[in-house]
Formats: sequence, C-alpha cells, structure tokens
Amino acid sequence: MTTETGRFVRRFDAVDRTLHIFLMIAFLGLAMTGLPLVFHETAWARRVVRLFPDFATAGNIHRACATLLIAIFIVHLVRVGRRVVGEKDWGMLWGPRSMVPQPRDITDFVGHVKWFVGLGPRPAFDRFTYWEKFDYWAVFWGMGVIGASGLLLWFPAFFSRFMPGWAFNVALLIHGEEALLAVGFIFTLHFFNGHLRPEKFPMDPVIFTGVVPEEEMQRERPGEYARMQAAGTLDAIRTTAPPRWLRVLGYAIGTTAIVTGLTMVSLIVIGLMR
Repeated sequence: MTTETGRFVRRFDAVDRTLHIFLMIAFLGLAMTGLPLVFHETAWARRVVRLFPDFATAGNIHRACATLLIAIFIVHLVRVGRRVVGEKDWGMLWGPRSMVPQPRDITDFVGHVKWFVGLGPRPAFDRFTYWEKFDYWAVFWGMGVIGASGLLLWFPAFFSRFMPGWAFNVALLIHGEEALLAVGFIFTLHFFNGHLRPEKFPMDPVIFTGVVPEEEMQRERPGEYARMQAAGTLDAIRTTAPPRWLRVLGYAIGTTAIVTGLTMVSLIVIGLMR
C-alpha cells in the first residue's frame, strides 16, 4: 500500500487526525465505564469494574471522557461553521466535497450492490462515499442525543428547575439505549467499513498518517481523482510518504482500538444472550 509509486496525496489534515484520536480515546473510555452499568448483572461487568479503584473513579473517568467528547463536538461545529460562514465554502453543504447525503449517494449505493453481484461496474466514488456519510451522520446524531441526555443525568438539580421529573427517566432510558446502539455500530459497521473490509484489512492507517498513495486514490475514488485532475488541483494535495514512526504508531493505536472494540462487542453479545 505504501510502495506503489512513492507519490502520496493528503486526505486529512492534522486537526482532523487529532480530533479523531481524541474521539477514539473518549469513546473507548465511555464504553469501558458505561457498559458495565448496562450489564451489571453479568460476571464480565463485575470484572471490568474491578479494574477501577472504586465506582467513584469509574464515574469520574466517564464524566471526563464525556467532557472531552463534548469539546470535540464543539470544535468540529466551529470548524464547519468557520468554513461555511467565514470562508463562504458552500461546497461543505452540497456537491462532491460535502458530507450531506445527496441523490448521487442513492445511485452509488444501487450501483455498488450491482457490482457486488457482478451486474455492473464499481461506481466512481468521489471524496466521500455513501457509507462514510452514513458513518458520519450516525455518529453526529448519536453524540447529540447521548450528550444531551447525559447532561440531564449529570446535572439533575439544575435541569429540574425547568424540566418535569419524567424527563429524567426518559433521559436515562435514551442514554443507555443510544449508547449501546452507538457502541454496537462503531465496533461493527464502522470498523468493517474503515478497516476490516478486504481491500483495507487489517487496518487503514489514513486517519493517523493523513495520506494515501496517489494510485490508491485513483483506484478507490476515481471520481475525486478525475475531478481534481481536470481542475488542476492535484498538485496542491500531493505530498511525501508518511514517516515510518507515524505508520507504526498508527497501526499500534488502531490495532489496540479494534481489538478493544471487538472484545466489547463480544461481551455485549454475551450479555444480551443471558
């Protein structure tokens, strides 16, 4: 993957990669401290809890990770808002560089299914594929719902001044169920889409290195490659190969996260089968 032509193109900048690393840390921390509460009757949940000095420590870690997650969410919104409002980059809202679902995503999905069964060519994907947009909006929605319900549970005295008591029961239910859904989604569909599908197995390091071989971009995102080639903007994103230490670090962090996530999924399945 890193020795095709020696020419690379940049896909994610340093801020994108840093936010994703912190997002990983926050999400794994929340999952490790929250899942044992959902499955408190299982033996594995009791063993996980024993990894922490006491319940207060586990709760503090959970709230610290929640604070980090909220901060990441705010930074992301500010970055998007600055590009749209400040830089007038309307391509963020519509077009080939946008994460907003568009009619093309439907045709790409249908074409992809046909390609799977040998009834047509592989779609010429652009910068973001339909499954990447699905991943993005699933996480975006989940962060908003889990974050809002979590804040109600974190500061009940404050919110009880203007919210009815039943709202906290609803928040407790939503927080647990949505968190369980998020963990299951991230550690199965997202991991498969990003890392475990055949062409990426065992891991795609791009979120850590920020770059991909130019031939990989041409092969996997021919729509984006052709568009940028026609516009003469390819030179602006061409770069050198990532340093070896960064690739090794990316594989180490990514492998740890994947193994931890798949272990949690296995524990969830065990808990649901009781």
